[in-house]
Amino acid sequence: MKRTAILMVAILFCSAIILGCIEEAQEPATTTDGTSGELTHPATEGVHSLLVYCGAGMRKPMDEIGSRFFEEYGISINYNYAGSNTLLSQMELLRKGDVYMPGATYYFDIAKEKGITDYEQRIAYHVPVIAVPRGNPAGITSLADLAKPGVTVILGDPKAAAIGKLGDKILEKNGIYDAVANNTISRGATVNELIVYTSMKQADASIIWGDLVVDSEKMEFVEMPLEKNIIKVIPVGTLTFSEKKDAAMKFVDFVASSEGKAIFERHGFTAYPDEKYEGK
Repeated sequence: MKRTAILMVAILFCSAIILGCIEEAQEPATTTDGTSGELTHPATEGVHSLLVYCGAGMRKPMDEIGSRFFEEYGISINYNYAGSNTLLSQMELLRKGDVYMPGATYYFDIAKEKGITDYEQRIAYHVPVIAVPRGNPAGITSLADLAKPGVTVILGDPKAAAIGKLGDKILEKNGIYDAVANNTISRGATVNELIVYTSMKQADASIIWGDLVVDSEKMEFVEMPLEKNIIKVIPVGTLTFSEKKDAAMKFVDFVASSEGKAIFERHGFTAYPDEKYEGK
């Protein structure tokens, strides 16, 4: 009997631990939970939070926008940050959430074709640049330099991140894909991984979004001429299976407002539309 009692206690204890682990695993990957500022508007129809699938490259401006939205409407924003294509796969599988914001309209259009997204706004431009460690130790001055023997390159995974697919297209456009592929030592699932590797001097160069290098103390960048580059537009829109459609549309409109676009500009983006990139 004593052994049975001890065994039962052990089983209950282990069950509690397992349940706790499951509950922790179900928490959103990243949450912006604004707690400061007075509310100027009530939460929409009792909505207290929204789930937003957002490309990792927009984390800084979107964190700030999430806090401002909470201050305005009392609705907290739970972000799931990952590569644009990874998020697309998650949404298609789970069919839960409220808003999608990939790094390029390409992914939003796919989501629309799949019946996942509907209402859409366009926010800013994503401009690829060549990122190098501070001091540019390999002396990179152009795309052609990425193809030189001995240069090490890290690129995004085209199956996961918008910048990975786009980086490959830029190299193909300029006829140097094979040569650069031979110099590529790794592929990152998100643009943030590319930032870490480049900052730590694990590679001589990478292709990432220019806005992510602006305030970096460990990286600098080399611009690509517009005729050699491929510029993308960042969209944001609601998910067709959202159960909080009014609040989701309110958030999308807030991101697309002059205040939302100003936040993007403070973080190094160019707001949409802009004549410089029109038709690019």
